[in-house]
Amino acid sequence: MSSDEPSITPPTLDSIQLARRSLLNLVRETPSWQWTGQHIQELVPQDTTLWMKLELFQHAGSFKARGVMLAMQALDEAARKRGVTAVSAGNHAMAVAYGARAMGSHAKVVMPTNANPARVAASKALGAEVEQLDDIRAAFARVEEIEQTEGRKFLHPFEGEHMALGSGSLGMEFLRQTGQLDVLFVPIGGGGLAAGLSCAVKQLQPRCKVIGVEPAGADSMHRSFASGQPQRIERVGTIADSLGAPMAMPYSFAMCQRYIDELIKIDDDEICRAMWLLFADAKLAVEPAGAATTAAMLKMRDQIAGKRVGLIVCGANIDDATFAQCLQRGRPQA
Repeated sequence: MSSDEPSITPPTLDSIQLARRSLLNLVRETPSWQWTGQHIQELVPQDTTLWMKLELFQHAGSFKARGVMLAMQALDEAARKRGVTAVSAGNHAMAVAYGARAMGSHAKVVMPTNANPARVAASKALGAEVEQLDDIRAAFARVEEIEQTEGRKFLHPFEGEHMALGSGSLGMEFLRQTGQLDVLFVPIGGGGLAAGLSCAVKQLQPRCKVIGVEPAGADSMHRSFASGQPQRIERVGTIADSLGAPMAMPYSFAMCQRYIDELIKIDDDEICRAMWLLFADAKLAVEPAGAATTAAMLKMRDQIAGKRVGLIVCGANIDDATFAQCLQRGRPQA
């Protein structure tokens, strides 16, 4: 730990295991799958073993349900009756809507006007009341107002212990399914997934190298690592909107700073090529964020020779038209 690293109390393995047990009847144990397709065998060294954690098959289509369900469990009956609120471009909103309905509560979520219409529709279909504002910063301000005036509990999209424990349960589950890994790629938006997952992995397998993956157009964690403090970015500019958090925050930043070994940036073209590869070779239809780890792995292919490599496929909430455009953009040139 560096001398300027923020002081935090990370979740212990016992607390992560307890969280995992409490989620047994509330979330899915998503499968892990060894990737051995024709295309990928031509792209990575032959002695490399790839394991994908298929969290796109989680309730509401992403890993977010884990932390949300832990947070919903912690609410007393009165709080559940008052309801919950959240701000999100899509995946967290859908998970909160799902969690509220599953736990007998109700959700009001605030989403930016440029959020994918399919995600907005899905949040409504899951029972949420949806408000939309022009940008994500205005949405954060509005959700604070809802919390104060309506008494709803604000469920943060990435910051806090419940999100870290939920993500930690994912890491623990993945390692139980795959055994020893040498390298693990995890996507970073706000950092909640990377924080909890890397915390669990480093306690269970300290020698496993954890690599955080950020879009070049939403690099708040890169900037935060460079400065030693959580940073904001001026604007989000990436097709991977699920990874487009406008800032890092103290708890998740400190966890990432402690447990992540390396950060790597990927651009939108690399993401689209990874989406095409996952669809053509693994038969997976993922959103851009779900392809981020594959894009990073391909960028580092020479460095993973002979390694057992883990890839977190974090979500698949995308409409068919956008997905088709991404595949066309990522299709290899003849």
